[in-house]
Amino acid sequence: MDIQDTKKTVIRNARLVDGSGDAERTADVSFVDGRITDIDAAGKASTAHAHRVVDADGLLLTPGWVDIHTHYDAQATWDPWLTPSSWHGATTVVMGNCGVGFAPAHDDRHEWLIELMEGVEDIPGAAMTEGMTWGWRSFPEYLEVLASKERVIDIGTQIAHGPLRAYVMGERGAANESATPEDIALMAKHVDEAFAAGALGFSTSRTPIHRSKSGELVPGTHADEQELFGIAEAMGKHGRGVFQFAPEHKILPTDEWPWMRELAMRNPGVTVSVNLNQADEAPDVWKQVMRQLGQAVTDGVNIVAQVAGRSIGVMMCLEGSFHPLMFHPAWQQIADLPHEGRVAALRNDALRRAFVDDVPRDNGFFEKIVLSRLWKMFPVVDANIDYEPDPKTDSIDTLAKVRSINPMEMVYDQLLAHNGTGMIYMPFFNYAYGDLSMTHELLNSPLTRNGLSDAGAHCGAICDGGMPTFLLTHWVRDRKRGPRLRLETMVARQTRKTAELYGLLDRGLIAPGLRADLNLIDYEALSFDMPKMVYDFPANGRRLVQHAKGYVGTWVNGVQTTANDEFTGALPGQLLRG
Repeated sequence: MDIQDTKKTVIRNARLVDGSGDAERTADVSFVDGRITDIDAAGKASTAHAHRVVDADGLLLTPGWVDIHTHYDAQATWDPWLTPSSWHGATTVVMGNCGVGFAPAHDDRHEWLIELMEGVEDIPGAAMTEGMTWGWRSFPEYLEVLASKERVIDIGTQIAHGPLRAYVMGERGAANESATPEDIALMAKHVDEAFAAGALGFSTSRTPIHRSKSGELVPGTHADEQELFGIAEAMGKHGRGVFQFAPEHKILPTDEWPWMRELAMRNPGVTVSVNLNQADEAPDVWKQVMRQLGQAVTDGVNIVAQVAGRSIGVMMCLEGSFHPLMFHPAWQQIADLPHEGRVAALRNDALRRAFVDDVPRDNGFFEKIVLSRLWKMFPVVDANIDYEPDPKTDSIDTLAKVRSINPMEMVYDQLLAHNGTGMIYMPFFNYAYGDLSMTHELLNSPLTRNGLSDAGAHCGAICDGGMPTFLLTHWVRDRKRGPRLRLETMVARQTRKTAELYGLLDRGLIAPGLRADLNLIDYEALSFDMPKMVYDFPANGRRLVQHAKGYVGTWVNGVQTTANDEFTGALPGQLLRG
């Protein structure tokens, strides 16, 4: 093809951080029809035949973010925009994590799968019921449906243990009964077919935290080793793929590690990716896991830990799934009111006194769930939320003592602020030390990979889809309570390193011949809007969202999808097949 017949774009004078981890440099980057063609010294690129020249004028240029831990499994069937990820510079996302998904699926299992996803990932069930059109039974058919739809970014997916087990075993699988050898063989057959069709991995959950809306454990939670080995063997036939799972963190290094290691040793082409978080009840278990990971690498065993870029926490508000007042008996007086009615009722002095002054006689439940955790509840006061607050100075417990008031008074006032949209942040995992020192160490380790943004999920309590943006703002530029991290390291960790984990070697790096998935960022101005609850899902489903500021441009496969934090309307995204 003659260069004059192609669409050539040149981005000049950029502050280039290319995803390799190498030092930044000033450069010009040219791409044609979605592929990077040249990287030249600043001001040296040829603009002949270019249909567009962008003067970056020192703005930061990086590869597009590759987010490997999302839950867009339902949203991807109705929403071409895949927000919040596409607001935050993600150009590729991987879904189907933590053992939940929607394929394979018998026709009579649709609502059951929706309830499973609603319970585990807090995605409004009514939104999924109204928004999903289905049209598949097998996993390959699900991929065909996904491939038929336009979207703004690329997506890849994994086959999840929950729907697979229910599809093969029916009620026995849903109830976590033991699989027979025949069940295992049939599950392996479906995994083989899924990988042949393009699945990027397999996922399962082994934590009791993950339950359906009705309280059932995710199918596969108690699966024995032979079931897991049989599934992994089917993956191993293809010589690729990620075996992703969510463990019970307190027992990970003892109960889970032996089978993880054995599974990886048996299937050298398969990478085991285990979620690693810190529970308050076992704050130092992660250290043992890191030692085991180091030994695995030494022994040539393919295991990595998937880690979050910050604490895993809940953003509590009156419109959300979780807040302190809902655990008080007085909440039942207003629980069935719409939000506006609740806000009006909470302005009543008598009700206020009940919440603030009356300690429930509930055998210590309110004390355990709310009062004992006031040291790690922090009022949200502006858009650039401090995700590393100091419990000694910033917590509701401390602030109330300084003001000599009942801390529940502060909780009450904070939730009622801004006409009932005030928020309180409470770290759930990864904050047992009262800071992010553990996370800093994990982000510095070659044994870990960035993930766990949970974008698309936990719609009523968490707003972590912007975690890629946070990695730059907090860890590189703004951190005050400890050492920061190199810009080049943070870019590499959420581009080339995550892409390589899933074998997506055509992206995540700005180099000739690779995809032009790019972010042009006003790094000094990069920030967040205030999180807010919106009702823009089907059936007016709610979700907590937070926009980014500072993405001057995002390109997916050479097509600009955002300009100055707004969509251009282009939908170049495709389904990725392994």
